[in-house]
Amino acid sequence: MNTLVALCAIGAEKILGNEIKHLGYKLTSNSPGRVCFLGDDDALFKTNLCLRTADRVYLQMAQYNATDFDQLYQGAYQVEWQDFFKKDSKIVVDKIRIYKSKLNSEHSIQGIVHKAIYSKLGDKWKMSSLPETGKQTDVRVYIDQDTVNILLDLSGLPLHKRGYRTDGGIAPLRETTAAILLQEMLWRRKTPLHDPFCGSGTIAIEATLYAFNVAPGFGRQFGIENLPIFNADRAKQIIQEEAAKIRPDVEVRITGSDIDPKAVARAKQNAEHACVMAGRALHLIGKSSHIQRPDFIQADFSSLQAPYPEGLLLCNPPYGERLGTEEEAQELYSQMSNLKYDFPNWDIGVITSAQNFESSFKHQTSSVKTIKAGNLDTKFYIYKSKKA
Repeated sequence: MNTLVALCAIGAEKILGNEIKHLGYKLTSNSPGRVCFLGDDDALFKTNLCLRTADRVYLQMAQYNATDFDQLYQGAYQVEWQDFFKKDSKIVVDKIRIYKSKLNSEHSIQGIVHKAIYSKLGDKWKMSSLPETGKQTDVRVYIDQDTVNILLDLSGLPLHKRGYRTDGGIAPLRETTAAILLQEMLWRRKTPLHDPFCGSGTIAIEATLYAFNVAPGFGRQFGIENLPIFNADRAKQIIQEEAAKIRPDVEVRITGSDIDPKAVARAKQNAEHACVMAGRALHLIGKSSHIQRPDFIQADFSSLQAPYPEGLLLCNPPYGERLGTEEEAQELYSQMSNLKYDFPNWDIGVITSAQNFESSFKHQTSSVKTIKAGNLDTKFYIYKSKKA
């Protein structure tokens, strides 16, 4: 069995853990932004293909105690790195994370681990230097209370880069964050969903992939595919197995709107790419079924009325880069309060980094969750309807 580490937005660890368990893997621990679990060799590829809320997946290469740089070097050198890299690989120790440890110089830790890896490869391959002309592979180091964890990146590009979005517009919502919001709201495919500030369409598209059970990674490749441990034949089988789980026959009502016609055009284009991606996966197993596209229209949110008695209104309203001033933002959020009356029996979820949203929106929240994705601190405001 392999020990793997999946990264996620801080605050989404439980949701990611549930996803991992649903795939059949055993959780071992978690910490802010990280979930550790055990998985077979299939998990190295399958988790990258299937996890909707993970930002990256790593293989744990070593875990040991180190209170000085000699111990750090020796522990990193002990790893059989030659089994995981090709002779032309370019290896980068990309990030260091330290928490309450005697070793606290990120630059020094980065250099020593990098030296240990290259020394081991040089000794094993009888080479004084490596060409570094091949694909780049990243290694990450976490040191928590003097316990060193050395991790090998299996994802390559971050997993929120699904491959369907060609133009995100200004300050787009991450795909993985959209997937988190859907899980936070306990959304089910039979429930109508509308995003009144759809932008590039991320929330509606992620809802579509979830509703039709389309693995989010069908449209891209992963870092593991550049490593000697990659089993291409088995990966093809896993892709076919996941394609067979797509449910193109389910009934969904997923829509989005935006006042900006360019945003609506982007959303339609991105949705088309995502659904074509799913169609290609189905084609691999001999099916010609099509995935229903979400509907996007140009409309100001203030003109909308609930098209169904009940549903979910889920959105990432403009703020920061997308609105010029704080006064404009406050005015927008105040106007948004009418959505509670225009969609009276709908649940509403709003994610924003605006500090004044709750007071401007004026309605009592059912709950507020903090979600930190990258360097952005956001809050997710949940307003449950009082259905009769």
